[in-house]
Amino acid sequence: MNILRTPDDRFENLPDFPFEPHYVELGDGIRVHYLDERPERPSGETVLLLHGEPTWSYLYRHVIPPLVAAGHRCVAPDLVGFGRSDKPADRFAYTYQSHVDWLWETVFDRLDLRDVTMVCHDWGGLLGLRLLAEHPDRFRRVVATNTVLHTGDQGDMGPFYAQWLQHSQRVRPFSAGQIVATGTVTDLDPAVVAAYDAPFPEEDHAQGARRFPLLIPITPADEAAPANRKAWEVLESLDTPFLCAFSDRDFVLGQAHTAFRERVPGAKGLPHTTIVGGGHFVQEDQGPRLAQVVDDFIRSAAR
Repeated sequence: MNILRTPDDRFENLPDFPFEPHYVELGDGIRVHYLDERPERPSGETVLLLHGEPTWSYLYRHVIPPLVAAGHRCVAPDLVGFGRSDKPADRFAYTYQSHVDWLWETVFDRLDLRDVTMVCHDWGGLLGLRLLAEHPDRFRRVVATNTVLHTGDQGDMGPFYAQWLQHSQRVRPFSAGQIVATGTVTDLDPAVVAAYDAPFPEEDHAQGARRFPLLIPITPADEAAPANRKAWEVLESLDTPFLCAFSDRDFVLGQAHTAFRERVPGAKGLPHTTIVGGGHFVQEDQGPRLAQVVDDFIRSAAR
């Protein structure tokens, strides 16, 4: 496998990003980057923060400090193909199952995380909820924000998905920063936009980001559909506390919380939250507010 690595100097002097990088190497030789921020006075809780398309752990830079201040360890990996993690040059190396396997090997085989509170956003949910369904014993609770778990049975994906699919495959150059800017309510500083573009210095580094839109199951015959359908069967029987914290101005997945709230037993009776003033990338618009929701949930569920 031809594996690319973004030069370290692309990540120098990023705004509001003082965190030290950490790495693990997977069995196939891919190096995965993650943040691991630990409090001085630990609460005993570990929060796993999963990003989606086309972002990286930089997305959580305003979520991590309040959670660490509250006593919680925060682990935020970069998915393979994103951030400081390695990037296979062959776009067909990126499959739904390979992403699930890479993430599992990273957070559980290598980091051996247990009893985690998972915060999953966008593709972080499409992957993280698979891990939850396949290994629920590793999770203490879940916060789902602006995410979904498609099975291919949902019917027409609508005009936005069609437009996004075309854009993701045809646009030159691929600018993750511009995509994030489009999905936020606030105006992003050019330096922040550049930080989201940092992982992709050349077109061949962006193959993973271009592939994600093509991996969403859109028909029952999709190769990922059976595994996701099976995952939903588990989620529908799972009493792990499951909180939805979606934003009010997400034009992508704004109503996707309904399925979780209605079908997951662990979601029943919880104080599901609508984060006001947030777009799809709610961490950019309302990062500290999301952190407060997560901390409140940890403390209430710990009682």
